[in-house]
Amino acid sequence: MKQRISSIPVSRLLRGILLTLAVAFFLSTALSTAWMQAPATAQEETGKAELRKLCVGCHELEKAYSIKQDRDGWQRTMEKMVAFGMKSSEADYKTVLDFLVKNYAADEVPKVKVNKATAIELESGLSLKRSQAKAVIEYRTKNGPFKSIADLKKVPGIEAEKIEAGKDRLSFEE
Repeated sequence: MKQRISSIPVSRLLRGILLTLAVAFFLSTALSTAWMQAPATAQEETGKAELRKLCVGCHELEKAYSIKQDRDGWQRTMEKMVAFGMKSSEADYKTVLDFLVKNYAADEVPKVKVNKATAIELESGLSLKRSQAKAVIEYRTKNGPFKSIADLKKVPGIEAEKIEAGKDRLSFEE
C-alpha cells in the first residue's frame, strides 16, 4: 500500500518536486549564461582587449584588476609591470590605464583630520610608524591644533616626505 500525504501519492509528490527543481536549475543556468554573454556597451569594452593582451602573458586577467586604485595607483602599477617586462604601445598603455581607472577605481580615500585623528588613523592615513603617530598626538596635545603642513612637519621624528606625500589627504579642521 502506498503512503499518502493528503490524497497525493508520495511517488507522485517526489516526481513533482524533482521536476520543479530541474526546471529551476535549467532556467537559472540559461539566464546566467545569457547574462554573462550579453554584449557590453562599446564604452565598457574599450580597453578590455588591450588589458587582456598586456596582462595575460604573466598572470590571470582577474589579478590585473583585483584591487581598486585611483589613477596614481594604477599608473604606479602599470609602471611596475613595464619594469617587469610588459611590452605595450603608448596608445595601448593609455587605453588600459583609462579603462582601469574608469572601471576599477578605488573609493575616495577619506581625509585625515590631523587635529582629531587617533594614532591608528594617523598611521594608516599617512603611513606613519606607531611612534610617529604617537609623537603627532603628543605634540598636538602640548601645542594645540595644527594649522598647516608646516606645523605638522615641526613634530620631532616625523618623516616630512610622508607628510608631503599625503598632503592632499590632510584636513586641518578643528
